[in-house]
Amino acid sequence: MQSNNQVILSLGSNQGDLLKNIQDCILLIHNKIGTVITISKLYKTPSWGFEAPSFYNCALLIHTTYSPEKILRVLLDIESELGRKRSDSTGYESRIIDIDIISYNDEIIDTPDLQIPHPLLQNRRFVMLPLADLRPEWVHPVTGIKIDALIKNTGDDSNCEVIGHLDFPYKKDSLRNCNYISIEGNIGAGKTTLSTRISEDFNAKLVLERFADNSFLPKFYKDPVRFAFPLEVSFLTDRYKQLTDDLSQFDLFKDFVVADYHIFKSLIFAKVTLGEDEYRLYKTMFDIIYKEMPKPDLYIYLYQNSDRLLSNIKKRGRDYEQDIQREYLEKINQGYLEYIKNQTDINMIIIDVSELDFVENQEDYVSILKKIEDKLSNKA
Repeated sequence: MQSNNQVILSLGSNQGDLLKNIQDCILLIHNKIGTVITISKLYKTPSWGFEAPSFYNCALLIHTTYSPEKILRVLLDIESELGRKRSDSTGYESRIIDIDIISYNDEIIDTPDLQIPHPLLQNRRFVMLPLADLRPEWVHPVTGIKIDALIKNTGDDSNCEVIGHLDFPYKKDSLRNCNYISIEGNIGAGKTTLSTRISEDFNAKLVLERFADNSFLPKFYKDPVRFAFPLEVSFLTDRYKQLTDDLSQFDLFKDFVVADYHIFKSLIFAKVTLGEDEYRLYKTMFDIIYKEMPKPDLYIYLYQNSDRLLSNIKKRGRDYEQDIQREYLEKINQGYLEYIKNQTDINMIIIDVSELDFVENQEDYVSILKKIEDKLSNKA
């Protein structure tokens, strides 16, 4: 499951405080369009195609859920916010900031308003050198030529000088200092979506609950009294096996693990669905298993109000979920809040996402990341 598009942007400035212009632009791109994953070296380059002061240039690799057209609209807004005023002239001119979309998932896009890759890319060392920093294996999707060959064969012999490195717009290593993060929430809260985005943006091993493979789940929604106990026992054993397997076999190429559930959710749901005698038996089983489970470095609970939960459940269209009642969701939420209130040995944070859309709105996603970064920084 991949929610992000991989996009490469080229940035340039030759008016005003060049370094500040570039850094401010990177921050705005991160806040408004997509997570900045990698930043090239900073280059000082001569103006290309006209006589003017030298430029500062760089390139960014970002992850975003946005379409190319939406990216273009927001980029124009960012240029305007930073003070760029476009003239009616068709020639090259100095500018406070200039941003071009170089690559979008290696797709070829040719419309009256947008051409990707940029048609003059192969003629511009100030674009290709930063691009090679980000993706030395990059292949031009139109010509099939690798970036190193494009640089070698270009007719542009301008002197592009590396002058430094740029700062990331967020605490780049805060999440990577963890071993294991658990993201929880009620049915329809968005925990899987957020876990997936974080795993892609921060090179984490993703662990998703295997609810779709549970044959008791559709039966439970039709006859809760009859199938509650086998459902909860099957979930508990499967969660235990999956988490112990994935956390013990850590991927050396990933920085940490992010899971869209924590084993304790088994007890929360069981308390809602089981009768008193069944719950006592279940809790005995759970306590034995829970002692063996590794605890997350950070437990994140996404709170979502019931109206939003019901709307999300309806939108994702799983047949067996469509009859879930508000009362059931509110009992689950209350169970989570009671659990969180009584925990003293786990680092926890509650994030209210009732008014947030962290898929379609990058600013909402960034606000969640900021809360997580702050919580981890305070713990450290």
